[in-house]
Amino acid sequence: MVSFPQKEHYDLNDFRQVIAILRHPGGCPWDQAQDHHSIRRNFIEEVYEACEGIDNDDPVLLREELGDVLMQVLFHASIEEDAGRFDIDDVADQAVKKLIFRHPHVFGTVDVSGTEEVLTNWDQLKRQEKHQESYTDTLDAVARTLPALWRAEKVQKKAAKAGFDWQELDGPLDKIREETDELQAAAQGEGNPAEELGDLLFAVVNAARKLELDPEDALNAATEKFIARFRRVEELAPSDMTTLPLSTLEALWQQAKSQEEPHEQD
Repeated sequence: MVSFPQKEHYDLNDFRQVIAILRHPGGCPWDQAQDHHSIRRNFIEEVYEACEGIDNDDPVLLREELGDVLMQVLFHASIEEDAGRFDIDDVADQAVKKLIFRHPHVFGTVDVSGTEEVLTNWDQLKRQEKHQESYTDTLDAVARTLPALWRAEKVQKKAAKAGFDWQELDGPLDKIREETDELQAAAQGEGNPAEELGDLLFAVVNAARKLELDPEDALNAATEKFIARFRRVEELAPSDMTTLPLSTLEALWQQAKSQEEPHEQD
């Protein structure tokens, strides 16, 4: 049994100590067995759950989930501290230095006219900091672990800063039509379907960017709409859906769609 002080209110130092206790002899066998890779997915899931607190404007949930995210940060730092490579104070040190370096308009003598100039300077300082000597370097530095739609969007935004971008929405819309035709041809044996599907999705992300829409949000909204309509189809079905022909299911789908509010039928 580990002796740990009971308090009315714990702080960040207490949090760090609890993680250290759990990960060392006398603590929790499960925590002691983990490494970076075994809890990698946990880290990702906790960030998404924190985002749910933001999306729902739920400060109680957000506080809880930020604690879970912070636990992951402390856990990974504790693993590295045991390995002798760095600890959480080194993480804080590097983060603070980065923020000071990238905010010369706050901590230095640089004057800025507004947020646009702040972002321009930020990009320039980041390239300097990361030793990115070409525009391609900035594209290649976009994390490959991002959701694919977000990664495509971010790569496209960086390419646009080099002038490689359509000026109007017609460009990506024409590209969508072109890639759709190529995907259809590939599906019939005249190409690589996976490659053509990727090209089509990339073009769709470009259109989303031109419309100033988040492609992840748009796809999630479409998925939610599909679930709602599917639920209504199942409610309307006279028997088990699997026993009905597709033509009947399609008719029920149209019926479900007609029962929605006008803005939901898009």
